[in-house]
Amino acid sequence: MTDAPSTIAERSADMLAHATPTTIAVRVRGLSDRAIAWLFITPTIALLLAINIFPLIWAVYLSFTNFRANRPNAEVDGVGLRNYQRVLNDPDIWIAMQTTAHFVFWTILLQTVIGFALAYLIDRKFRGHAFWTTVILIPMMLSPAVVGNFWRFLYQPQIGLFNYIVSFFTGIPPSSFEMLGSVTLAPWAIIIVDTWMWTPYVMLICLAGLRSIPDYIYEAAEVDRASAWRQFWSITVPMALPFIMLAVLFRGIENFKMFDMVMLLTGGGPGSTTEVASITLKREAFESWLTGRSSAFAIILFVAVFGLANIYVKALNKVKQR
Repeated sequence: MTDAPSTIAERSADMLAHATPTTIAVRVRGLSDRAIAWLFITPTIALLLAINIFPLIWAVYLSFTNFRANRPNAEVDGVGLRNYQRVLNDPDIWIAMQTTAHFVFWTILLQTVIGFALAYLIDRKFRGHAFWTTVILIPMMLSPAVVGNFWRFLYQPQIGLFNYIVSFFTGIPPSSFEMLGSVTLAPWAIIIVDTWMWTPYVMLICLAGLRSIPDYIYEAAEVDRASAWRQFWSITVPMALPFIMLAVLFRGIENFKMFDMVMLLTGGGPGSTTEVASITLKREAFESWLTGRSSAFAIILFVAVFGLANIYVKALNKVKQR
């Protein structure tokens, strides 16, 4: 009875071998392992080149031209570095970059602090920690469209729950302020939503770092009579730091590209208070139809993110090697 599975597998292999045309079988047998490996990965590489590399090269080309997507039949002339000069000298673009930096800084700070705190609490493995872990992960499972519309309803000054909760704790009338319509509060409204949605993601990465710390290190620290506070700063934080930095890297790159949440909540308003770089890029490309200039802006953003991420990864590798 124990030989039945192997017998069936052998019969299947024999049937497949007999069904394979002789010419194909001879060709495959004549290939080296390296050639067979390239045979399998070539379609994937070609697909990646078509989806990622070619658009990047095309954008670089367009950034040196006066091409406009709404005039495909117009003559395309090379303009050299003029598009890059206009982008770097445009004060509106620098304001959008400052707004983006503001979002990136505060969302990363809040998500890292709250995410690590939640991961530290869940790592204690209290009763019902599995249930609360699932509950905390719900926001990151939702689509941005659902989250944006949900919080847009919560921020309504007349019927939204957010204003009533703030009024309950502060005594301020609910209808006296509007989160999405205020120049001062609108940026923080988006930061709150992004933090609510993506803190669970940071928590998962930090929790993986905490679970990777061996128990015998804490046991040795207890033998040396190290306090819980000392263990936290001398063992927990240093050994979980690479995971924390990894979470910061992932969220930093994603938040630098923030677009959908801002468009759903404020559309870049009021005025241009919440207009991040991605929205400015979208308006340059699909409202003003300055395709060459928007391509130059996209290349500048790509180089900035790639360069900063490269520097950060080197710092992360140094932390891992300590």
